[in-house]
Amino acid sequence: MAVLKHPIKEAERYLANAKQILSEKAGKEGNYYTDPKYVKMAGNTAWSGILVALDAATDVRKNLKKGQRLDIKDYQNAVAKKDRKMNIPFLAAYDSLHKTLGYDGNLDYKIVQRSLEQGKMIVDWAGKHYNE
Repeated sequence: MAVLKHPIKEAERYLANAKQILSEKAGKEGNYYTDPKYVKMAGNTAWSGILVALDAATDVRKNLKKGQRLDIKDYQNAVAKKDRKMNIPFLAAYDSLHKTLGYDGNLDYKIVQRSLEQGKMIVDWAGKHYNE
């Protein structure tokens, strides 16, 4: 398996994979997806991409001890250090991608699409703050 070296490109690949899961597997009838399993999978994939982007764009992992896990507050603080205004979109992406899609499997097409847009916005922001 080839691993992309540029973390922002990798994060974008996660978002593309989430869209592919939805288009190929989630099924759609009218304004709703038909299979919550694949909506959950897409939400978790997109959220993972955001975390990859934020890991690269912030110092969130700088003082992490071996075996220690990060939580949402760690990411929230790291984002605030770069740009306090991004906390609202970041928390909105967390709620929509991780919770609403990833856990609940919300089938509403518009909610899913808006959630992916929020994810892209966070990845784009991270790309502007990423220093190789």
